[in-house]
Parts: sequence; structure tokens; C-alpha cells
Amino acid sequence: YYYEKDPKRIYYLSLEFYMGRTLQNTMINLGLQNACDEAVYQLGLDMEELEEIEEDAGLGNGGLGRLAEKFLKTLKMSSSPLTVFAWKLLWLAGWPCHRSRCLWQVEEADDWLRHGNPWEKARPEYMLPVHFYGRVEHGATGTKWVDTQVVLALPYDTPVPGYMNNTVNTMRLWSARAPNDFNLRDFNVGDYIQAVLDRNLAENISRVLYPNDNFFEGKELRLKQEYFVVAATLQDIIRRFKASKFGSTESVRTVFDSFPDQVAIQLNDTHPAMAIPELMRIFVDIEKLPWNKAWDITKRTFAYTNHTVLPEALERWPVDLVEKLLPRHLQIIYEINQRHLDHIASLFPHDVDRLRRMSLIEEGGTKRINMAHLCIVGSHAVNGVAKIHSEIVKTQVFKDFAELEPEKFQNKTNGITPRRWLLLCNPGLAELIAEKIGEDYVRDLSQLTKLQEFVEDDLFVREVAKVKQENKVKFALYLEKEYKVKINPSSMFDVHVKRIHEYKRQLMNCLHIITMYNRIRKDPAKLFVPRTVIIGGKAAPGYHMAKMIIKLINAVAQVVNNDPVVGNKLKVIFLENYRVSLAEKVIPATDLSEQISTAGTEASGTGNMKFMLNGALTIGTMDGANVEMAEEAGEENLFIFGMRVEDVTELDREGYNAQEYYDQLPELKQAIDQIKSGFFSPQEPDLFKDVVNMLFHHDRFKVFADYEAYVKCQEKVSELYLNSKAWTKMVIKNIAAAGKFSSDRTIKEYARDIWHVEPSDLKIPPPNEPRDAVEDKTPNGTVA
Repeated sequence: YYYEKDPKRIYYLSLEFYMGRTLQNTMINLGLQNACDEAVYQLGLDMEELEEIEEDAGLGNGGLGRLAEKFLKTLKMSSSPLTVFAWKLLWLAGWPCHRSRCLWQVEEADDWLRHGNPWEKARPEYMLPVHFYGRVEHGATGTKWVDTQVVLALPYDTPVPGYMNNTVNTMRLWSARAPNDFNLRDFNVGDYIQAVLDRNLAENISRVLYPNDNFFEGKELRLKQEYFVVAATLQDIIRRFKASKFGSTESVRTVFDSFPDQVAIQLNDTHPAMAIPELMRIFVDIEKLPWNKAWDITKRTFAYTNHTVLPEALERWPVDLVEKLLPRHLQIIYEINQRHLDHIASLFPHDVDRLRRMSLIEEGGTKRINMAHLCIVGSHAVNGVAKIHSEIVKTQVFKDFAELEPEKFQNKTNGITPRRWLLLCNPGLAELIAEKIGEDYVRDLSQLTKLQEFVEDDLFVREVAKVKQENKVKFALYLEKEYKVKINPSSMFDVHVKRIHEYKRQLMNCLHIITMYNRIRKDPAKLFVPRTVIIGGKAAPGYHMAKMIIKLINAVAQVVNNDPVVGNKLKVIFLENYRVSLAEKVIPATDLSEQISTAGTEASGTGNMKFMLNGALTIGTMDGANVEMAEEAGEENLFIFGMRVEDVTELDREGYNAQEYYDQLPELKQAIDQIKSGFFSPQEPDLFKDVVNMLFHHDRFKVFADYEAYVKCQEKVSELYLNSKAWTKMVIKNIAAAGKFSSDRTIKEYARDIWHVEPSDLKIPPPNEPRDAVEDKTPNGTVA
């Protein structure tokens, strides 16, 4: 469908795209789930078994990739006239499968394509060249990048249907291909290895998601991946722009003045930051635009979403590496930086420190390019993903830039799609809600506020509790089957699932487990609210401390689960190979959601929103989206504990001394002494010395400082859990307050404030209806 006015195209550029299984989601969005279930049943098959056969498309690591998937599924939902595309690499092996062997995380290739992918369609007619290495020539006719090595980008298109609206988005995955299968001359003289070496080196670009970059070759491959996806994508965008004018392919655009009016590119963190110098290279070197005009168009086209405040997570590429791999782009970045610094110097003469802080090039030690600074300078809008995160971005992380251009900085609180994270994964709760407030909440999650009317409805309270218990029984059976541990489905399911990282403080959870274990051992007859503590997540392959945390959790679980004194009062499970399809099982069964990062370190989180929507109560710090969840539901309806951002800042100023907390808190001291002495690793008493040393001397995230408040808050959790009715009432209040955290709302804000497009109610007919059946008009009065 074309519109008389050429539609604006939204391009969501992400190196990660973390999808689950496509079959379930497609049936939900097309309204075919019941029909398909019945048809499959008539054939003597089981739909759940068929769904389990499909592999997760694990094309990302945690929240960043999940967000990209949610947004792409939402874009057609909330902005039907928009043409929306997402680009990324087609990983042959996704984010590695993580298996526990001898309680360690061991990576295995996630060969998600071993049985093929029925959803994708190869588009070899749109294969594009991507250049690397080479040298730069400056001549009378302009600048040329010559003597390059070429890798071909082969696109695969995957349809992503909107929910019940007859529209489909496109996710284009780029696969790396060598220009020649092998060097025939080498092959003919018997050098078979060398003959295929060049092909393998080229195709490594899309072979493994996130190579271990602890060594130089890993860093180079990572930068190749980032540039490969943006170079192929921008060529594709330019082709589409030139060949599409007012809904027609009969004329070709040769002028780029309207480019920002027709194209919006959203950078999902700094991974696609090389798109900025690449678009400048296309405009200046190939299309021969003057620099100032090219830069104006580029800035108006790009927008940047920041996803982290951790300094080490903000990409900084060595200048030497960029010069070797992308020599022309380094020259462009230098030119951007020089003009940027000249502007700063004109506004703040003699302020050398400000120039240093705001430079795109960091001079200390190894010269590096600060990719976040490049994104800010090259974009017209910069947004954080939660209110507190966006404030930290403006007042701390990028303070100088925000002072210079305050209007550029925005907040767009993350959201989740209720189609996957309620309708699909928790049908019992979804149906129960629909019975009370109707089915329209699936398209407009803000309607959940109507559930406030039923908080005192005893029948509804019992029904919500019943659905939760049914989900817990089902998941308990899964755990017993997979982990051979007998689970009490009436115990509190205390769940902490997310990427394994020090700032997410799985260690504090582990210390609480040990504390509960010691309390049970000390007085077995004392009343204890039974708990099943479930922790899951993956550590980056090169992240030693994260792997040690996984090992410690597994070691503690071994001791706790096999202690007859503890029995069914406390069980600990570490979920192996945590992924989207597993999240769909555990989230509906969760009673308590752990969101315990150090205040000021979590950008937003979306797991917290999924748990809230599915009837779990949150124990957490005032960090990320927890702050807004507390605003929506009332802080009294969450279990909030620990330091706030200002407390962390003050503690940093005073100096954090872990030893003081260790000396003052007997239960903390006991737990640390047990870890240190080898109580949980009797065969290797010194196994966890690195963990203990980090907690005492290198803990930037201050686990000990929040330990006491965390343990006391957990006691309040147990006390409330004993009162099932009061617990469930709080659950209903949380579900009723979850409406803000829909990705539909998030995308509407992006569309209005960043992409400058307005969603419309235009309805597109199904394929079997004639085109003139559409009566709705676009905002400017034209008919589709």
C-alpha cells in the first residue's frame, strides 16, 4: 500500500535482535491460535510439542536485543502508516548456549539454524559489497577509498506481523559472503587450506555473535561486524530513497534535501555508531554533497538511544584499529571532531578541560574514539530509557553535551509488548483480565487501571491466586524434570533472571541464600516461609567474575539442595541457558521479582516490567524503571530497599569500606567466611578467593552496603507471603499499574518526539477484501 504522500520510513538499526520462537507469536498476532491448535489436534499432533521444536533466534544478549524485537513488533501496532524496517547481522551461531558442567558455565555454539529457518527468505538480488582496509586517495575529483577488500552482504528477510491489523514489518538480516568461493590458483598448486582461508575470514563476520574480544583479533572482528551491518544497511536505505518518490519507482531522487523528512534512523546504543561517518562518506565522497550540507542532513536523520551509564560499556575503539580497518572513516571522524571542537572553543575560550572532556578522540594512553560522543554529536536527539537513567545521562555521564544542547536530550521509558509477555506466555491471566475489563487492553494497556475496581473483589482475588498457582505447578514439574530437584509448588518462587553482571548483584542474592540457609540450620524448628530461589542468566564469555558468580551460585545450590536439615524449606536452582522461551515459562510462575542493581547503574530493565504484568511483586532498589513502577503502583506496593542514587554518590565521596560492614554484621561475616573457607567448595577451598577479594577491595557496586537493608526487606516479603489474600491484592494493584510499561506507548513517544511522525487510525483491509473497502483516510485526507 502506497500513500499519495510518500510515507516516512523508520529504520531501527541494531546489532542485536533477541527473538524467541516465531510460531507462537505469529499465531497470536494473526488471530489463528485456536484454529491452529484445533487443526493440529485433528491431525493427532500436539501444538506445544511442535512449538518446542523451534529454536530460539538468540540474536542478541539480554535487554538490548529484546528491546529491538519488542519495538519492531510494536511499530506497526501503534503507527500503521509507517514503513518500518530493522537491520542486523544473520548470526550463524547466536549468543552462545550456556551449559553447566561441573557447576561452571561452558559455552557451546547456539546452532539455531541447523534445521533451517522457514520464516526467512534470501534476497540475493539485493546483495551488496562492503569494503574494508585499503587506502585513501585525495584528488581533484574528490576523495576515493581504494585497494579495499570486499565482503558481500547477502540479505535475508523475515516478516514480523503486527497484531490483528493486516500489516507486516520486515527484519532484514545480513549474512557475510566471500566474493569468490576460493582462490583457484592456490587450489591448483595444492594449497587447499589457503584456498578457502580468505572465504572463511570473510564469512567469520556473521559466524558468531559477540566474539570474545579479550584479544586483538576479537576486537577487529567485532568492529568488522559493526561496520558490516551499517554499511550494507545504508546502501539499502539510499537505494530505497532514490527509487521511491511519491509511491512510485518511475523516477529517481538525485537531491537529498528531503532525506531526513523521508528517512529516520534510530541507533540502538553505540554498536551501529559507524553509520554516522559512513553516511557522511556516501554523501561527500560518492554523492558529492558539500560537507556542511551533508552534515546537516546526517544530524537530522540520526537519533541515538543510550542504554548504559557504565563507563566500560560505552564503546571506545582504538584509533590504530580504525585506521587499519576503515581509513577513510577515521579521516571523517577527525574532521567531525575538529569542527565540533572549534565550535566548543568559540563558546568556551581557554577551557581546555572542556575540550578534552567533549572530544570524540580520547588522548590518554592509547588514542581511542569515544563512540557515544560520536553518536551524540551526529544525532538530533539523544534519549535514555528510564526517567532516572535519562537524568543521570544529562547530569553526569554527558553533562557537558547536555549543557550545550539541552533540547537534544529526552527520555523514552522502555516498554514491553503485552502480546508476547501476557497473551502468549500467560493465557490464563490474560483471559481472566479480559473477562473483567474486555479484550481491548491488549491494544491499549493503560486500560489495566480498570482492575483497581476489583482489588476488593474476593472472587477475583481467588481467581488471580489460582492462575498463579497453576503456573507454579506447571513450572515446578518442568524444574523437577530438567534439574532432578523436588520443588514445593506452594513455596515462594523467588526469581532473579537477567544477564550475569556485578552491577546486577546476583552476589547479594547469593549472600541472602546463604543467610537463609544458616538461619534454618541454626533453628530448624522455627517458622520459615518456604522458598524456591531461581537464578538465571548468561555471562559474557570473557567475563571472569561473572563466571565465578555462576560457579558460586551452583556450589551453594549443591549444598542447600542436599542438606536434609533444610528439606523443602529452601531450594536453589540456576537456570541453564536462560533464553526467551525459558523466560516465557518462568515469568508467569514468579511470586517475587528480584531487581536489585546498585542505584544509578541499571538504565531501565524490561524484565521488571514483564514480572509486574504477570503478577509478581518486586523487591528492588530505586533504580532504572523500578522508580517509575513505584510511582505508578505506589511505593508501598513494591518492596523497595537500600541506597538511593544520592546515597551512593555520598558514599563514593566518603569512601566505601567493605571491611566495616563485614565487622558490624555477624550474618554477613558468617556467609563470607563460609565462602572464603571453602564450605561450599570443600575440594577446592580457595576456589572463590577472587570473589571474596573483589567484594572487599574492588566492589564498585557496594554489595555489603545494601546487604542489611536487603535482608530486612526480604523478611517483610516473607511476612506478607503468609497472608495470601493481602499478597494477591498487592499483585492486582501492580498489574493494574503496569499499563504505562507497554512498548506501544514507548513507540508512540518515539514517533512523535524523535521521528516527527504522527500515528493514524488508518485501517488496512485483509488481502481477501477489495482495496476500495477502506474508508478511513490518512491525516492529510488522502485515501490508501
